[in-house]
Amino acid sequence: MLEILKAVLFGIVQGITEWLPISSTGHMILLNEFVTLDVSPEFLEAFLVVIQFGSILAVVVLFWKKIFPFDFKGKPLIKKDIFVLWFKIATACIPAVLIGMPFDDFFEAHFYNYVCVAIALIVFGVLFLVVENRNKRFLPKVTELSQMTYRMAFIIGIWQLAAAVFPGTSRSGATIVGALLLGVSRTAAAEFTFFLAIPVMFGASILKLAKSGFSFSGGEWMILAVGMAVAFVVSVMVIRFLMGYIKKHDFKVFGWYRIGLGILVLGYFMLSM
Repeated sequence: MLEILKAVLFGIVQGITEWLPISSTGHMILLNEFVTLDVSPEFLEAFLVVIQFGSILAVVVLFWKKIFPFDFKGKPLIKKDIFVLWFKIATACIPAVLIGMPFDDFFEAHFYNYVCVAIALIVFGVLFLVVENRNKRFLPKVTELSQMTYRMAFIIGIWQLAAAVFPGTSRSGATIVGALLLGVSRTAAAEFTFFLAIPVMFGASILKLAKSGFSFSGGEWMILAVGMAVAFVVSVMVIRFLMGYIKKHDFKVFGWYRIGLGILVLGYFMLSM
């Protein structure tokens, strides 16, 4: 029962931090320092990735009409604009497929430590402040995802790759910063980030499960199921909050939060040495 309660806590943190641009990995690493699951190292490694599947389902449920390319009740049967959107999402996934996945083990071995996490938190926190100050002087060129070009999608995919290399960057944070620099509005940037997460996080979850050999105990599967379920519920609430928030506010508050958290992470681990 205690491990189930811990899984609930992990699910809450995952659901909140996956969609807010503040780094789910950084928070999960911190949480794991204080709340340690009594499971095998192999399962813990898989759990911290696969729990994201619950967050993916939240996007699918909330944005079903915007991402499902078929209409079985109307005409035309195929929604061309949604197919085009998925081709753009596939284009944005190319950098992660070519570089992120083949070198996943290398990145994890060399960059998954508190120093890299803290630096990434601070650097992208500063970037949010700089980009938002810069964008005050410009109107967004892209306010709808249909206006986004394949070139823009590919560049955003390169930004996303930074999150795969440096934990603490935040996948949503990196893609949003990249999109804002390209002149994409906050709402369109957030939506594209959500949709891009579907293939990326689904692929990462399947890859991690395959590497583990699915060799978990019944209790571990239960912990994973609870974590994903909680992540799903919390993600639904957080996504709705974020989409409402950015209609009236910018991303600066998340930039300041990242900087503060990065300093806290560095300070905590340095004092613990």
